[in-house]
Amino acid sequence: MSVLLISWGSTGHYKINTASGLSFNSEMAQFNSWISTLADYASEADHRKAWDPTEGPKHYIDIDNYPEFISNGFIAQTWDSVILVHGAAFVYDNGILPWATMITFDSLESCFERRDWDKAVLFAADLGHYVADGHMPMHITRNYNGQFSGNTGIHSRYESTMINAYISQFNYEGAETNEIEDVNQYIFDYLYSNYAFVDSVLAADDYAKGINSNTSSSEYKQALWEKSNGFTIPLFSNASHALSELIYTAWIRAGSPLISPDYVFVPGAESNFTLKQNVPNPFSNSTQIQYSLTVKSEVIIQVFNLSGQTVATLDKGQKEKGDYTIDWKPENLRSGIYYVMLKSDRFADFKKMVVVN
Repeated sequence: MSVLLISWGSTGHYKINTASGLSFNSEMAQFNSWISTLADYASEADHRKAWDPTEGPKHYIDIDNYPEFISNGFIAQTWDSVILVHGAAFVYDNGILPWATMITFDSLESCFERRDWDKAVLFAADLGHYVADGHMPMHITRNYNGQFSGNTGIHSRYESTMINAYISQFNYEGAETNEIEDVNQYIFDYLYSNYAFVDSVLAADDYAKGINSNTSSSEYKQALWEKSNGFTIPLFSNASHALSELIYTAWIRAGSPLISPDYVFVPGAESNFTLKQNVPNPFSNSTQIQYSLTVKSEVIIQVFNLSGQTVATLDKGQKEKGDYTIDWKPENLRSGIYYVMLKSDRFADFKKMVVVN
């Protein structure tokens, strides 16, 4: 995917994350306080594309580039299985949206288990973003901008220009929220289902251009809306409901922890540590990681690969205030991009590392 795509635009993402609260069941009453934060941080995942080169592939999957999807309507659904079948290069080139969604869900569940509420609400906002991307048909096709069908430019015309003009027409009253039995299957089921609307978006574009070939005209936008609102409104509603069910399921699996009644999310609160960039970076045989603690803290330092798997735990336990240095000499680590994470109390920070063998 060679153009920068921002599914549903900031307006759409804000709407989808906000409306998820309409499906919160009675057990989720404590999450009503999250709704404004879910909305405010709905597009943070898009903002990360400006500085994180690993973020872009998380927002799409060109699923019709998978031969088995064309022939059978499904693909290998676990990370290990799809890499085994197609190789990492193919999978990353065609987008990793479903697996990014799954990893974010797992991270949310982990935050619930740790009672890490500040991180939990931010992971939930990201989860809403990826779920919304999975309900935008042009984010799940190789023909993402209509470039193969004579509809070039439809992506932004549909997801942003039209949505911004008609966002007030989206009304959603919520639906019953239940625990999801198989989260992986749930995510792929809505992707498979929403792919069916790719042709509908293209047909709506063709219809609207027949009304007025000037795609900037009000007549074109109105015709595009008239032809597509019948499936676009349900896509928005389904995305909001899916987010609610995923949050609920992560919470249930984590043991249904209660948020402290006096908890308040504080954006950008000062952390109790500083994590420095490892030196050297890139590196082959060894690298040095330094961090500082402003107060006595419980810390854990781990290294993750791009799929979110832990490849090493470098340190763990309670540390006194002060400066620390870790000399890491990884063994049998493949060349590639990795992340070192320092987690302490309610805060965490990441640095990207590059291994070259």
